[in-house]
Amino acid sequence: MMRNLIVLLSLLGCFTAIYAQHSNNRAPLDGIVERRLVEQRIPLAYPEMDESDVFWEKRTWQIIDTREKMNQPFMYPNAPFFNILVSAIANGDIIPYSTENDKFSTPMDKATIHKLLFQADTFDIFNPLTHQSKPQILKKGIDYQEIDRFQIKEIWYFDAVSSTMKARILGIAPIRKVVKEGGVLVYETPLFWIYYPHCRSVLAKHLVYNPWNDHSVISWEDLFEMRFFSSYIYKESNVNNTRIKDMFSGRDALVEANRIKQELFNFEQDLWSY
Repeated sequence: MMRNLIVLLSLLGCFTAIYAQHSNNRAPLDGIVERRLVEQRIPLAYPEMDESDVFWEKRTWQIIDTREKMNQPFMYPNAPFFNILVSAIANGDIIPYSTENDKFSTPMDKATIHKLLFQADTFDIFNPLTHQSKPQILKKGIDYQEIDRFQIKEIWYFDAVSSTMKARILGIAPIRKVVKEGGVLVYETPLFWIYYPHCRSVLAKHLVYNPWNDHSVISWEDLFEMRFFSSYIYKESNVNNTRIKDMFSGRDALVEANRIKQELFNFEQDLWSY
């Protein structure tokens, strides 16, 4: 009898401990350790530069195609990059800018960005009690799978202080593809611009999925700063502000994009060769 009582008290103690754990809002840990380091990450500030420190610069606009193997982390279903941007915008951590130009001159207000990101559709809802249908407006957000490309604006420059060629990203714009029934592409359009230097602290707190190591501590800020992505140039600064596809088509456009990229990579070496 005493033995059964001891067992009963032990079980009661276990249930009490479990209940206390849940009452303290401590959910089960999905892992070995709590991931807190990413919340404390602060990106390194860009070095102070003077106008005279820049010997040469060239602006380029590139496309990150998430369908390429190297860019697949952008579409990680548990945390797609587009959803990270939208969430940060909704929280007020990131300011979206209009795509009327790419100079980050016109911030988008909450009403405009909400109308852009959420579409309202009207459906007839049948009420089984009254046997009547009543129209109801439902709002649906943009599916991240509709965003398979990102546009980036950046500056390549030669730093006279360190005598090195560097690149600095200025902006990122998600490009949405609009298709009709049957999967036929209607058009593509950039949704908004974000000014990357102001968003680094936000992106530093979001991890990038690493297919080789689930415990990876690389953040989105690390990915962009270390250029762990594949991209191709579709425009460089020029007198007529024309894009490559406005001058070349097909294979010739690809060859021209590669030529521009190769010139950027070779500029530093060519500078010291003469």
